[in-house]
Amino acid sequence: MNEKKTKMFYEYLRLHKKAVRIYILFTFIYGFIFFLARLPLLPVLYASLLGVFATSIILISDYRKFIKKHQHLERLVSEIMVTDEHFPEASDLIEEDYQYVLHALYGEKCRLTERMDERYLDMMEYYTLWVHQIKTPISAMRLILQGEDDEKQRALSDELLRIEQYVEMVLAYLRLDGTSTDYVIKSCDLDLIIKQAVRKYASQFIRKKIKLVYEPVAFQVVTDEKWLLFVIEQVLSNALKYTRKGSIEIRLDPSATLCIKDTGIGIAPEDLPRIFEKGFTGYNGRTDMKASGIGLYLCRRICSRLGHEIEAVSQVDVGTEIRIRLSQKKRVFE
Repeated sequence: MNEKKTKMFYEYLRLHKKAVRIYILFTFIYGFIFFLARLPLLPVLYASLLGVFATSIILISDYRKFIKKHQHLERLVSEIMVTDEHFPEASDLIEEDYQYVLHALYGEKCRLTERMDERYLDMMEYYTLWVHQIKTPISAMRLILQGEDDEKQRALSDELLRIEQYVEMVLAYLRLDGTSTDYVIKSCDLDLIIKQAVRKYASQFIRKKIKLVYEPVAFQVVTDEKWLLFVIEQVLSNALKYTRKGSIEIRLDPSATLCIKDTGIGIAPEDLPRIFEKGFTGYNGRTDMKASGIGLYLCRRICSRLGHEIEAVSQVDVGTEIRIRLSQKKRVFE
C-alpha cells in the first residue's frame, strides 16, 4: 500500500513539475535582480520561504483532491461497462474534452453491442429453427431404417446418431454464450441421467461389442440435468469412438467424482494437457479425421458453469478416464 501511495505522490509531482520549475525560475530571477541592484537578498529569501509554505498548503489540499479523483476513476473502471454517467466533474477544458471523447466512445460501444446482440438473436432464431427442421428428416430416416435389421441398417443408424449429436453440439455451442441460457439448478438423480446417456448409445455398445460396466450409484447431485446429460453423452461418445474392443466403466468415487473409463487407444502425453482447448484435436484427431475439437471444450465450459470440474487421465494403448467432480463449487454464469 505504501508503495502505491509513493508512486501516486511522484506521479502528482510529475504532473505539476512545470509549475514547480516556473516558481524556482521566478525566485532566481527576483534574486538576480536584487543582486544586480545591490539590494538586500534576505527579503527575497523570506519571500521564497513564505511562498514555499503557502504553496505546500495549497499542494496538500490539491493532492487530496487528486487522490479522491484517482480513486473515483478506479471505481469507474467496473461501472463504465454499464453506464458513463458517473465521471468526476471536469476541472478544466482539456478534461472536458477527454470526457466528451469517452462519452462518444461509450455511445459507439453501446450501439455496436446492440447490433451484435441483434445479430446474435437472429442467428439463434435461425439455428433453433434449423435444428427443429433437421430433426424431421432425421426422424423420418430412422423410421425407414426400422423396417430392416442388418449390418447396413445398424451402420446407418449409428451415422444418424452422429448427425443428431453434431446438431445438439451446434445448439449447445450457441446457447453457452447466450444471456437466456435456461439453467435449472436442482437436486437430480445421477443414475437417471447416466441411464439416459447409456440408452442413447446402447446400439453402438452392441454393434461394437463393447462391454458396459455400470452399477447404480444412488447419488443426488445439485446440477442442471439437461446440461450434465450433454456432458456425459459427449464423454461416452468419445469413449465409444476411440475404443475398438474391451469395456467402458462408469462409476462414482467416494469423493463424489463420476469416472468414465475406457480401454481405448488413449491420449498422447503431449496432447493430454490441451484436450479441453477449443478446436484442439491432437494426434488422435489428425488420425481419425472426424474430430472437431469442440466436444470436450464444451464439456469443460458447461462443467465450469455448473460448479463441477472435469479432468482426464490417459495412457496410450491402455485407455482414458474422464473424471467429473460433482461437488459444488462456485457457479459462474458468464
